[in-house]
Amino acid sequence: MFAIPSLLGLFLFMTPVSFGDSVTIPIAVMASSVLDLLGNSATAVVTALVVLSAVVSVLVTLTKPAVIMRNGFLNGLFNVSPVWLVTRVFGAAFIVMAFYGLGSPVIMGETTGAFVLNELLPTLLSVFIFAGLLLPLLTSFGLLELLGAIFTKVMRPLFGLPGRSAVDCAASWLGDGSVGILMTSKQYEQGFYTQREAAVVGTTFSAVSISFSLVVIAQVDLMHMFAWFYLTVCLAGIAAAIIVPRLPPLSWKKDALIDNAERETNDEVLPAGHNTLSYGLHCALTRAEKIRSVSSVLKEGVQNAVDMVLGVLPVVMAIGTAALMVAEYTDVFSILGAPFVPLLELLHIPDAVKASETMVIGFADMFIPAILAAEIDSEMTRFVIATVSVTQLIYISEVGALLLGSKIPVKLWELFVIFILRTLVTLPVIAGIAHLIF
Repeated sequence: MFAIPSLLGLFLFMTPVSFGDSVTIPIAVMASSVLDLLGNSATAVVTALVVLSAVVSVLVTLTKPAVIMRNGFLNGLFNVSPVWLVTRVFGAAFIVMAFYGLGSPVIMGETTGAFVLNELLPTLLSVFIFAGLLLPLLTSFGLLELLGAIFTKVMRPLFGLPGRSAVDCAASWLGDGSVGILMTSKQYEQGFYTQREAAVVGTTFSAVSISFSLVVIAQVDLMHMFAWFYLTVCLAGIAAAIIVPRLPPLSWKKDALIDNAERETNDEVLPAGHNTLSYGLHCALTRAEKIRSVSSVLKEGVQNAVDMVLGVLPVVMAIGTAALMVAEYTDVFSILGAPFVPLLELLHIPDAVKASETMVIGFADMFIPAILAAEIDSEMTRFVIATVSVTQLIYISEVGALLLGSKIPVKLWELFVIFILRTLVTLPVIAGIAHLIF
C-alpha cells in the first residue's frame, strides 16, 4: 500500500522524461496530450467551466439550496465570500468577451483577455485535471512522511520548513509551479503545514519549471548560455528562499494550523531507537495503513481536480486579465520600476533605464520582461533581466492568481511586497554572476 502508489507518484510527478524538444515530467506529458486532443475546443471548454462556476456561485449565494449547503465539499466550492464571488463574476465576463471577441480590446485583446484565455487557461485546465486526480499518489500513501523525515535536517535549519516541502519544490522544478501550489494548498488544508509554512512554501518553492526557463532564455536569444542561466537561477533562488521568509510579511504569519489550532505533535523529533530513515519509513507505513479503499482515494483526487478547475480558473482569468490590462495600457509598472535605475547603475548594468522598466512589470506576467529585453543590445542586460524574471517567481497572471484562489493564507499586497523583496535579494546575486560571465 505504501510502495506501489508512492513509486508511481514519484514516476509521474518527479521523473524527468524527454518529450519533443524539452525535458519534463510524465504528468505534464499527459496534460499536453489531452490539450492536443481537445485542440481548438479547449478554449470553449474552459469558457464553459468558468461561466458555470460563476453562475452556480451566484445562485448558491442567492438561494442557499439545501443539497449544496449540506455537502461540505460543494458548500466550500460554491458558497464563497463576496470578494471571491465578484472575482468569479468578473472572470466569467472577461472570458465571454475574450471568447466571442466582444467589447473593448483593452479587455479582450490579444495581449490581455485573449492571451489568458488562449495561452494560459487551457494548459492550466489539463494540468489541474491530471495533477488533481493523481496527487493522492504523492500525498496519501506515506511518501511525504518518508521524504519529510529524510529532508528535515536540510529544510528546517535553512528555510524553517518541514522536510516534506522539498517534495513541493521538486515537483515544481521538474514539472510546473501550479503543481507545487496545488500540493501546498492541499497539505495546508489537511493540517500538515502551519499558516507560515504554507505561505512560505507557496511563495518560495513553487519554482519555475526547466521547460519554461528554456522558453525565457530563448526569447532573449541566449540559449547558448542556458547552463550559466539556470545555475544563476538556482543560486539566486536559494538566497531568496533563505532571506525573504525571515522578513515581513512572511515572518509575520502565525505558526498555527488552518483552523488556528496549534500543532499537537512534532513528527520531526526522532523517537528513541530510530534513525532518520527508519522513523520516516515507520511514519510512511502508518500513513499507508489508514487507506481503507480505492474509492476514498479516487474521491479525494476528483475533488482536488474539481476544486482547482472551478475554483481557481475564474480567479486566474479575472486577476490575470486585470494585471495585463494595467501592464499594457498604463505606465504603472514603468513608474514603479524607476527607483531601480540607481540600483542597476550601482551594479553597473548597461542600459539601466530600459532594464528598470522590466523590473516590476514581471508582477503582471513573467514572460513580459523577456519580451521587452529582446530589444536591448547588451547581452549582459538581457541575461540579468531574464534571470531576475524567473527568480521573482510571483506573477499575478498565473502563480499569484493561483495562490490567491487557493486556501494558502496570502493577500494581494503581501504578494507584491514578497515580489519586490525577491527582486531586491536576487538582483545583486544575479548581477555579480553576470559580471563574472561577461
